[in-house]
Amino acid sequence: MQHSTNEVLVNRRIAATPRGVGVMADFFAARAEGAELWDVEGRRFIDFAGGIAVLNVGHRHPKVVAAIEQQLKCFTHTCYQVVPYEGYVAVAEQLNALTPGDHAKKTALFSTGAEAVENAIKIARAYTKRSGVIAFGGAFHGRSMLAVSLTGKVQPYKTGFGPFPGEIYHVPYPAERASLAETQKAIEQLFKCDIEPARVAAIIYEPVQGEGGFNVIQTAAVKWLRELCDQHGIVLIADEVQTGFGRTGRLFASEHFHEQAGVVPDLMTIAKSLGAGMPLSAVCGRAEIMDAPGPGGLGGTYAGNPLAVAAAQAVIEIMRDEQLPARGERLGQQLKSRVESLRGQVPRIADVRGLGAMVAVEFADPATGAPDADFTRRVQAQALARGLILLSCGVYGNVLRFLFPLTIGDAVFAEGLDVLQAALLAAAAA
Repeated sequence: MQHSTNEVLVNRRIAATPRGVGVMADFFAARAEGAELWDVEGRRFIDFAGGIAVLNVGHRHPKVVAAIEQQLKCFTHTCYQVVPYEGYVAVAEQLNALTPGDHAKKTALFSTGAEAVENAIKIARAYTKRSGVIAFGGAFHGRSMLAVSLTGKVQPYKTGFGPFPGEIYHVPYPAERASLAETQKAIEQLFKCDIEPARVAAIIYEPVQGEGGFNVIQTAAVKWLRELCDQHGIVLIADEVQTGFGRTGRLFASEHFHEQAGVVPDLMTIAKSLGAGMPLSAVCGRAEIMDAPGPGGLGGTYAGNPLAVAAAQAVIEIMRDEQLPARGERLGQQLKSRVESLRGQVPRIADVRGLGAMVAVEFADPATGAPDADFTRRVQAQALARGLILLSCGVYGNVLRFLFPLTIGDAVFAEGLDVLQAALLAAAAA
């Protein structure tokens, strides 16, 4: 198959698509396998981005490909709400069983993470008959209008798009090295000055913030949020769109807090690696809450697409059979150890953090402690020039995040770590 050059395709992209769809790479994908990607000119890249946490089982896992091919032979679409199919029900049953907590659960399938988040809020409002929602600074919940109003990061997600839906409130996120007391004080102030608890439908949080900088929430904070929600009849929603499916060393990040403090959320949003690249998302939660909307209140034309559902069934099997959450834990520790070993040579490394394979490195000026986004961009560019794809994040743009496939081979992973080390040292020497 003949391909255009990257330069030609970049020019075509600029002419045909809007600048609001930001694109990181100046090259175009031609094929991918596992944790490797080749562009249209034949250059090879090691993928430490994973389509932004979508490819935990890697590019084109054979079991996923086979499942999609088998479904293609049957049908590609009926709209589940018109003519249902067993695969949708099977995935719902599996998610009900796999998510933490032994209470009765139900699951609805959708297409995107933002769609799952918006439906979780709808469900919480239907159940509580309330309207207010509390989210956190630095949060990312999607780009659709309600989801972006929940997002706690202005640039680039909110700029120029307001006004936003009302009764959405943000408080400081209680990350591991932040102050839980500050969050508690902010919510107390919110209840005194802006909205009484009896009008709050939901509190939504990410167990590990994605765009916010891979900040891990305190276990004590999750326990306190659970108690607060129980006290006031508020629905607690865990947004596991990015943390789900093995990324944090468990199938779901909420399992950590279930193990440590016995806490489970009322609802969970799931997407990204659920479908291994096929558009699929879910809201899973307590059966009585999930049943609050009336018939027709939930759904979508493409929600629970048969091909995506087939992929999800394969993903669930792969996670179990290849023990990918445990593998992610091991790989994450190797990555942390390598970066930590470079602190003496790269003084701008301010923090190395994360759960499992959801690892981030934060950069700051060693003299002032100020976030260093320029250095972050230099490391990213040095890595890309050497064939390693990395993503940045953080409210200040000074964090690199690592989202390599959990199926990555040991030799390719070791090669990726060597390239990362070379990029860090080159940026530090510049």
